[in-house]
Amino acid sequence: MSAGAAADGPASPLDAGARTAAPQAPDNVYVADRLDETADLLQLQDANPFRVRAYRNAARTIRRHGVPVAEMISKGPPLTDLPGIGEDLAGKIAECAMTGAHALLRELRQGVPPFVVELLDIPGIGPKRAIALWRDLGVRTREQLRRAALEGRIAGASGLGRAAQDAVAAMLAKAPTTPSRVPIPLAAPVARALEVHLRAAAGVEQVTVAGSFRRGRETVGDLDVLATAAKGDACIERFCAFPDITRVAARGDTKATVVLRSGMQVDLRVVAPNAYGSALQYFTGSKAHSIALRRIAQRRGLKLNEYGVFRDGQRIAGETEESVYAAIGLPLIPPELRENRGEIEAALAGRLPALVRAADLRGDLHVHCALDDAALAEAFCQAAASRGWTYLGLVDQASRLVSANGGEPAALERALKRIPAELRGVRVLRVVECDITPEGALALPETLRQAADVVIAAVHSRFDLSRDEQTRRTLRALQDPALRILAQPSRRLVVRDAPYDVDMGQVIRGAAAAGVAVEISADPARLDIGDLDSRLAREAGVPVSLSCEATSPEDLADLNFALLQARRGWLEARHVLNARPWPELVSWLRGAARGRPVSAPA
Repeated sequence: MSAGAAADGPASPLDAGARTAAPQAPDNVYVADRLDETADLLQLQDANPFRVRAYRNAARTIRRHGVPVAEMISKGPPLTDLPGIGEDLAGKIAECAMTGAHALLRELRQGVPPFVVELLDIPGIGPKRAIALWRDLGVRTREQLRRAALEGRIAGASGLGRAAQDAVAAMLAKAPTTPSRVPIPLAAPVARALEVHLRAAAGVEQVTVAGSFRRGRETVGDLDVLATAAKGDACIERFCAFPDITRVAARGDTKATVVLRSGMQVDLRVVAPNAYGSALQYFTGSKAHSIALRRIAQRRGLKLNEYGVFRDGQRIAGETEESVYAAIGLPLIPPELRENRGEIEAALAGRLPALVRAADLRGDLHVHCALDDAALAEAFCQAAASRGWTYLGLVDQASRLVSANGGEPAALERALKRIPAELRGVRVLRVVECDITPEGALALPETLRQAADVVIAAVHSRFDLSRDEQTRRTLRALQDPALRILAQPSRRLVVRDAPYDVDMGQVIRGAAAAGVAVEISADPARLDIGDLDSRLAREAGVPVSLSCEATSPEDLADLNFALLQARRGWLEARHVLNARPWPELVSWLRGAARGRPVSAPA
């Protein structure tokens, strides 16, 4: 993260989670997809959950890493330097990069038809039910599934029922779609590589990735790049030589459009320095925000476009965004707010929020670390200290703790307390994450309830309940005095429909009444809760916890993707739980605990 980003929040999403400044965009997406496919197939075979998770984590690491796998294989560093990648996984990744698959994947593919994996995307269809559809009904294609649903045969398959049949029918009623947008955490390494690539050209002075990417939207369809350069043609030439390009769709003296291997389109515009600010405002958008600005300009007798602000044909502003906004009587509005959702009215009234910044964050309360893994805990705290954080919540799953320790109360308490209260100068909160049962109870043994510093809960099953049932389920869980933070409240997936339906308005009001915080996860598949629900939380007075759900110390940088959603939700530092200093955080946790103390600082 740049110094400017640390002071002011992410100057752009390029400052969020971008750890590698590789000049070439990798074709790591294909390799990551093969690792995810391996995880899917293992899951269908009811493999060890930790083995499945290892492939999922490896896919996430490879997909977001800036250096091409092929380059690491040929030039180094070794793949085992990547977090969570051991010798065995490194070998499979290398085999994928060289041959398109690995031996285990080929073996797994022989046993399960590809369509069975797609069944896992249907709400309520887990691995066992998908296998039942395949083995009991012979389903191997979408058409075979459609026929089974029409004939009512799904409800009779082993392990299934009417609810599963209805879920399948609802899925089939929708036309199959291919997402045209990707989560912003996955677009960020590509955007950074483009920026680095262009800045290396002689004469290039300024480069910014604009559009929805700069506004921090959860998904990105294409990338709009703006640049100023002494020689526009040289900048265009450099742009068209970007290694990840498969096709140059259009090319001129100051504009070019290319298509990357992933299918993403990228547009470059080289603009004059005295119009850079106005072009940046125009191409950042949103369209609704820009239209509203032009109307304000017209009322003031001005003309606003991508080339500047004009009065009687004379340019009066345009070099910087600040000058553009000032010329029409407004302060600079942060890019994340530019959606025409009241930001212009707030700016006119002098009520723009002082958005939470990266520098405001004091830690992360949801970092995945088995509490019997002292080495990983220390590595996490070392990484947190290097970021200037003062505390960290190390999260272990209640189900894993019970399984690993035989459910014995004394053993559970020892496991929870094995990590010291401070490591590397960072305060440690021992956090337990538990499931919310279909009835709305916390699946939390009494020993962990009493011994944990913080309890987080989330819905991890029975996504097929109705909207009313899911809402009542969550509202009941919020009444449990042990619960501090509600994770993944909507369990949405940003590139497709949410696995379940829940009334987030009721949930947030319930959290406010119960004194429970809600979470924004930086998980690229979720970014849950999103910007609109974050704003609901602000208005309801519900603290919001920003989480990266890291599984390795390198993942802590991803917290900035949650930060972007918080800023889009108009959150200030006072609204963010992990922006509070340690004594204030402990005080809040004590209050939320309703009488059960949390360790205070020494």
